[in-house]
Amino acid sequence: MKKVTALTTQKRNKNRVNVYLDGEFAFGLPAIVAARLSLGQLLSEADIARLQKENALETAKEQALRYLTYRPRSRTELRRYLQQKGHEPETITAVLDRLTDLNLIDDKAFARYWVEQRETFRPRSKIALQQELMAKGVSREAIEAAIETVDELDAARKAAQKQLYRWRNLPEQAFKTKLGQFLQRRGFGYEIILEIIDELWQATNTKSDT
Repeated sequence: MKKVTALTTQKRNKNRVNVYLDGEFAFGLPAIVAARLSLGQLLSEADIARLQKENALETAKEQALRYLTYRPRSRTELRRYLQQKGHEPETITAVLDRLTDLNLIDDKAFARYWVEQRETFRPRSKIALQQELMAKGVSREAIEAAIETVDELDAARKAAQKQLYRWRNLPEQAFKTKLGQFLQRRGFGYEIILEIIDELWQATNTKSDT
């Protein structure tokens, strides 16, 4: 058995407490966990192991929550992130399950968010969206539901319109080549590309003539 001889708040993080056992620093704990300890309390090896497990869980959860503040994430993205932070698989799974229960991880909602963001800022084809979401570990079912309503012709048009300023003054062949290559990189098919580059060349050329 080891005795709790000191509990001190960390200087750089007021939400964590340093725990000293038998006069020596033993480990840090989240304040909410350390609140259950008291000076003079005796801890068995099992008690210490349980506290360290709770510390790992709280630390991983805090890191996951911070990661989620930037944008929504898929479950796989969060798993990879916590793996990079060095957490054990058991800890990671427990944290992910907890965040899923709190609706902070929802791959179907994430897939919808991703598609909406792409449609608004960087339109691309269904195939390109599918590949991106698969790389993030989203299930095929969730992906298909998210991309079901994507209008590829409209997406290609929006994507191309954002780039017109770069090539509007080029001759027709160069204009169509540049725009076609761009749309191809965004994953659009041949027929859609042909329709859009013809449409936008005509629109741009008509404006130039007026």
